[in-house]
Amino acid sequence: MKVAFVSAARSSHTVKWVNALAKRGHTVRLYSLPDHVNTLKNIDDQVTVVYLKTGGFQGYFLNAKELRQHIEEFQPDIVNCHYASGYGTLTRLSKVHPLLLSVWGSDVYDFPLKSPIHKKMVRDNIKKADAVASTSHVMAKQVNRVFGFQKEIFITPFGVDCGLFAPMATMERREEFCVGTVKALDPKYGMEYLIRAFALFDQMVGESRKISLVIYGKGDQKDELQRLIDSLGLTKKAKLAGAVPNTEVPALINNMDVFCLPSILDSESFGVAAVEAMACGVPVIASDVDGFTETVEDRVTGFLVPKKDPQAMADKILELANDPSLRERMGTAGRERALRLYDFEKNVDAMERYYQKTIEIAKHRPITR
Repeated sequence: MKVAFVSAARSSHTVKWVNALAKRGHTVRLYSLPDHVNTLKNIDDQVTVVYLKTGGFQGYFLNAKELRQHIEEFQPDIVNCHYASGYGTLTRLSKVHPLLLSVWGSDVYDFPLKSPIHKKMVRDNIKKADAVASTSHVMAKQVNRVFGFQKEIFITPFGVDCGLFAPMATMERREEFCVGTVKALDPKYGMEYLIRAFALFDQMVGESRKISLVIYGKGDQKDELQRLIDSLGLTKKAKLAGAVPNTEVPALINNMDVFCLPSILDSESFGVAAVEAMACGVPVIASDVDGFTETVEDRVTGFLVPKKDPQAMADKILELANDPSLRERMGTAGRERALRLYDFEKNVDAMERYYQKTIEIAKHRPITR
């Protein structure tokens, strides 16, 4: 199959999709704005990357003609656009088909709230697509609720490589009970609440045992969060460890006893980080934002707690710290759930099926779109 992929080349999600499709023998061309360059150079050599001429917000409008010319020359079987706002506008104005529009999260949760114009933009993009895909059921419901879109929405989870993300029996355990996470240091991910929860947990256990908190990721909140750690007297126990390559993440997760995700916005609409931890057999404590309510099975693969509630998270950390057998049961259940629902190879199988369905849908739609 020839696939035209329209998305940001710098996105790790984009890279994962196009590489997987290329490895399956599809001919893939990725079209991206020039300011979304893939600086990591981790896109498979089999994928042709085309950077359109105009960058910035205006690029979503001014590149439409150029994108259409590229698509007409390439003649793909399917166009898959990722992100319903900016890139969704670009593909709609380009009038390219068959078009599967994949929604991501903030494009249908946050962007439409900016103004009636923003909402109309996304609604028009959804309406003009031949089919729509969502990484989660909860986000599909959001699309229907906000935009009145009553058509079937394909569910295409963004899973993980369950061979790479897996329990590692030979990993050396740390002496202390380790609470950890891997997430960007951005306000919407709520790292402040994790740090405060750990401080409460620290008070609960006192000097009775060694504990640690490690947060992997980079972002604008680094200095602010470090000041919070210092002010709570956690300098020797809590660490902001910086960004790490994705290939190193499985080993890091395996060295954690519990994985915490304190996000505060529902635009966290899937929660791949939770799936990565579950695939590694580590129990997850997550806030009750939309995405985690779907990926994390409460009291089975971990715990769901109210967002912005450090005490609730601290209580669950303590419960897991005091019950090794519960950690083991939840870890095993998480691994089984990841294999059943979020094995990325199975997710790519589903995407291929939905490409074929989109092609069939497009055949029966009016030519004038």
